[in-house]
Amino acid sequence: MFDKQSKSRTCAAAQRIGKGREELFRSCYRTTARAGGTRESIAYNACMTKRDKHGGGTIALNKKAQHDFFIEERFEAGLVLEGWEVKSLRGGRAQLNESYVLIKDAEAWLLGAHIAPLPTASTHISPDPSRTRKLLLHRDQLDRLIGAVERKGYALVPTALYWKNGRAKLEISLARGKKQYDKRATEKQRDWQRNKQRLMKQRQ
Repeated sequence: MFDKQSKSRTCAAAQRIGKGREELFRSCYRTTARAGGTRESIAYNACMTKRDKHGGGTIALNKKAQHDFFIEERFEAGLVLEGWEVKSLRGGRAQLNESYVLIKDAEAWLLGAHIAPLPTASTHISPDPSRTRKLLLHRDQLDRLIGAVERKGYALVPTALYWKNGRAKLEISLARGKKQYDKRATEKQRDWQRNKQRLMKQRQ
């Protein structure tokens, strides 16, 4: 179980050995995703929302993905962005809940992500908040994703948008859709964890 103290100790230990918070909790979640991963995903989401002093920090999370999919493997991709989009991301004006990744012409594209322009955006541009954005991946990563999608029936789901060394990065995941009873089981487990945490706070 990841409580506040153990999560804090784990993050601190990760920093001491040179790993970032995000990578540590991605590893934790990968090892437990097939078994449900509810508690670990809670810790992962909580840790991803923290900001550090080295150009890192979460911009947006796709919380819907945890409910609708079994996440099996995660990849990091760069994004081709326009100037106004970078400024909007710095202001935290992004949503991933309705987004998805499409493979077309041997390239990966982000569709449905919403980046709202700042009120101060130049009047000389015409921002399109939901435009299709190209993702930057290594060729071997693309080949692996193409094989998983076309031959094994996986979906590609954007799960997190964050800063890394001053650059915006998108975490995309190989995922399988949950059946309705899987979703109900996930909801029950999440409700139980919330109730248990509430009871523990009342006892303190």
